[in-house]
Amino acid sequence: MSRLTNACGQERRWWGVMPILPAPVMGGIAKQMEAVGFEGCFSLQIYGPPFVPMAAVAAMTDTLKVSTGIAVAGTRSPVETAFAAMELDTISGGRFVLGLGTSLHSAIVGIYGEPKRKLLTHLREVVKVVRYVNANAHKGMEPLHGEYFNAEWTEMMLTAPPVREEIPIWIAALKDKLTSMALEIGDGLMVHALWTVDYTVAKKPFIEAELARFGRKRSDVEVNAWPWIAINDDKQQAINDSRATVAAYVGYKEYEAFFDAIGFGDEARACQLAGGEHGDVSRVIKNVSDEMVEAFVKCGPVDEVLEKIEPFWDVVDSLCPMTPYRDLTMEQLTMYNGGLYQMVAEAKRRQAAS
Repeated sequence: MSRLTNACGQERRWWGVMPILPAPVMGGIAKQMEAVGFEGCFSLQIYGPPFVPMAAVAAMTDTLKVSTGIAVAGTRSPVETAFAAMELDTISGGRFVLGLGTSLHSAIVGIYGEPKRKLLTHLREVVKVVRYVNANAHKGMEPLHGEYFNAEWTEMMLTAPPVREEIPIWIAALKDKLTSMALEIGDGLMVHALWTVDYTVAKKPFIEAELARFGRKRSDVEVNAWPWIAINDDKQQAINDSRATVAAYVGYKEYEAFFDAIGFGDEARACQLAGGEHGDVSRVIKNVSDEMVEAFVKCGPVDEVLEKIEPFWDVVDSLCPMTPYRDLTMEQLTMYNGGLYQMVAEAKRRQAAS
């Protein structure tokens, strides 16, 4: 058997998603991740800030990296984001990765009540501010001015030196413009769960060309993918259980152009709900075919799923498999989450044997 490596010829790295649960339960999950060999775990920002659960996980682990996957850039001051990152890096002893993303106008404006901004311009500015504060808050800072952010630091006291003056920043992206920006300024590119295996493989030349355009090496940027995976010996049941999750994502109007580009535009339009009704996918779930589910969620037994996701490793450095989650019971979620651990353990076994 040839050696199993990632796109940079290194050991394949696995990440997981940490649910928000009572601390002892989260601690047990985190310890299980460490035992299986996960590189790290992410906390999602559904509504609340994702730094809090990662602080809890960091306090209960020894080697597991912790990351925000993602922290939405437009919901807080970039100064607060910077200090939250520095504090988490201190709590974890240098194990923190700051994952940032733009989210959508419908969320930034409609849910958080923030002003409408040019999302990519704002994210670029947030990254700049976070890095500046991280590197200089303990030394003294000059006034900083941008399109959205202006600070004179008039009330700023010098802080204690950070664990690291450069905390890695990974940027989440779906479309080309944000992908390009992540490759230009990020330490990592977190590709959207909607990047299927085939789509990810097809984007390899784009990733390589953009890195070359920015004068960067492939090893300068960690490429991290988030495939949906439903481990179940009953493959049809896995497909059925994944249908609502796919229906929810394809129903976003703002993603319509992306689905047109990958050949699912008509199906996406059939899944779009009227404003204010996105939380209810029951009316459109019938419009999601088995074929569409399998394009976005790899379903079936461990061996079959590992074979299906193998092409990812020609493009990515790490994978963060996620289970489907919409309209599932806690028992189903627990079962599918257990399947991910089983799959990662088998993948680690195969890598060790290669």
